Amino acid sequence: MKTLLRRVGTALLFLAVALCFAPSVIPPFLDRIYYEGPASGHFDGRRFFNPDGDTPYGRRPSSFLSRSLTTDARAIWPDHVPVAPSVPPRRVAGDAMRVTWIGHSTVLVQTAGLNILTDPIWSDRASPFTFAGPRRVRAPGVRFDDLPPIDLILVSHNHYDHLDQDTLRRLWERDRPLIVTSLGNDTIIRNGGAEARAVDWGGRVRVRPGVEVIVQRNHHWGSRWFTDRNRALWSAFTVRTPAGNIFFAGDTGWGDGSWVREAARSGPFRLALIPIGAYEPRDFMRHHHVNPDEAVAMFEALQPTRALGLHWGTFQLTWEAIAPRERLAALRRARGIPEDRFFAVEAGQSFDVPSR
Repeated sequence: MKTLLRRVGTALLFLAVALCFAPSVIPPFLDRIYYEGPASGHFDGRRFFNPDGDTPYGRRPSSFLSRSLTTDARAIWPDHVPVAPSVPPRRVAGDAMRVTWIGHSTVLVQTAGLNILTDPIWSDRASPFTFAGPRRVRAPGVRFDDLPPIDLILVSHNHYDHLDQDTLRRLWERDRPLIVTSLGNDTIIRNGGAEARAVDWGGRVRVRPGVEVIVQRNHHWGSRWFTDRNRALWSAFTVRTPAGNIFFAGDTGWGDGSWVREAARSGPFRLALIPIGAYEPRDFMRHHHVNPDEAVAMFEALQPTRALGLHWGTFQLTWEAIAPRERLAALRRARGIPEDRFFAVEAGQSFDVPSR
């Protein structure tokens, strides 16, 4: 009975994810249009796509759910992981750079007097519902009220674990930050009570003198509500600052790797924020999320002074164990990468990034 309940729970947990891959079975009136514009090399006039080969959806979602019901492949996560929240400084001036992992893909980067947040989520669930969907097992590593004033927010795409309307609205009402995202996501953010600047891949947004954001290609997809799949664009980012360049990969699969080589041309990078989690079962997730092996390949292509592993240990979205940083550490040793170059920290922990 316990095994059956666990399998049913697993299937329900991933049902929302799988439905987003299956627009053909959902009524068209549940569609949403977030962006209208001319066709391009990654937009067919209706939906965005990956130019290096798009995700094969097909019947994979049903296979994914079937295996969730019939196997015990999903790792068991704890219900709660203790977190010791920290209180960041109000500002970090000059060439110093301080980085705090808050959880999942939410990172606070402080440098040159600028406070930057990536994909902020303080909500308890990464879900359209307050009563169901992936629930955080790690509390945010910085309490919302302890956040310093935020100047710049990067929103990589519209999945619920990356674009959290409630958090963005609270930050907008408190700080009026510049929110930068890719095409179409500004509509969703506006519907949630905030304002954002949305640009296409290759677009640049000036933050202040000497600071700009470049919106860049990665390999992913987007959806908020069933048939709205790929109505908004996904992206990575480079932030150019007087203290050095920062790369945020967003949420991404490897694709053919060409986007990583393109991103590397925006370097040199002082800091790279690279996802390492939510990658099993591999035959299904490889189209959507990099695994630690590919994360290391990304690090080797970008060659940042420091890299932080993120997108792990907060919401159980897939089947692997809670700590992919163990796999990251093994790969780092095998590749001869120094321990202090690419690592993952606990929620609330901070580190300083040396200049080159």
